[in-house]
Amino acid sequence: MEEEKKTAIYDQLGRPLRDLRISVIDKCNFRCTYCMPKEIFGKDYPFLTREELLSFNEIYTVAKVFASLGVEKVRLTGGEPLLRNHLESLIASLFSINGINDIALTTNGVLLPKYARALKEAGLDRINLSLDAIEDEVFQSINDRGVTVSPVLKGIEAATEAGLQIKVNMVVKRGMNEDQIIPMAQYFKHKGHVLRFIEFMDVGNVNGWNSSAVVPKSEIVDILNEHVPLEPIEPNYYGEVASRFRYMDGEGEIGIISSVTDHFCDSCTRARLSADGSLYHCLFASQGYDLKSMLRMGMGEEELRMEITRRWNLREDQYSADRSTGKALNHSKVEMSYIGG
Repeated sequence: MEEEKKTAIYDQLGRPLRDLRISVIDKCNFRCTYCMPKEIFGKDYPFLTREELLSFNEIYTVAKVFASLGVEKVRLTGGEPLLRNHLESLIASLFSINGINDIALTTNGVLLPKYARALKEAGLDRINLSLDAIEDEVFQSINDRGVTVSPVLKGIEAATEAGLQIKVNMVVKRGMNEDQIIPMAQYFKHKGHVLRFIEFMDVGNVNGWNSSAVVPKSEIVDILNEHVPLEPIEPNYYGEVASRFRYMDGEGEIGIISSVTDHFCDSCTRARLSADGSLYHCLFASQGYDLKSMLRMGMGEEELRMEITRRWNLREDQYSADRSTGKALNHSKVEMSYIGG
């Protein structure tokens, strides 16, 4: 692996830069109603062309600079990242970067039987798999493609056999799937995978978010406690987004990501690179800065490092905290399909 001197950088709130999430494609093979609703992201939607996406070499350059600034974890997202051809070659190049010690992938899992082993061999460590229901009828209504749960479960099986760590993420939206909380917990309790419940968030502009549709962390805990009693446990590391709970019978744990009702802005260490090459300092940001143009105009690594450092040093983003106090503005936000989760 390459040797590269690392420099820790901090923002205006004293938060270090530690994580980089990279959206490699804006397309998805699902049309989940809370993310890419079919009536908006239909067959004629103008998705990014190949030339508009960052190349793997460009992503490698950006990741290398971020590693020199203290980033240790990279997660590849989308859209559905497994729709990007030859993704294993990108993972292999990221694996070669000194300082990157954890590479993860967010996916709906349907394509994992085809790619899981190659991804693992290239250097992928972990999978964050999205599954919002365990019952077919509910799941089909959410993904809006008629896809049943079975292909996703086969993806989990393939990832497990390949030796990948797996976390299963379930977005909980009132009126959509809150009745799946207990069935999901009961199904995954003995599977050896951490199940994480995510409060429905106001990411992007097209998902019809309303605070009344949020099932808060406290309610999720109460629902679970009635059937599978829990106790809280300490986070694994600084900046972990999920509140951790273990089953009191000792058989596994769950997590709850509560950016709406119990935000974690004060420990956010994440930067996000969108599919079209813009860098955002917050999942809910309205504006990023165009790294793709900088790269294609010939900006070198040292100049890029200085620009990213300057921008991170000025960072004040804490949208969820501002939302909780009524300070958040009604501004247009980058869509989930461009920035990932």
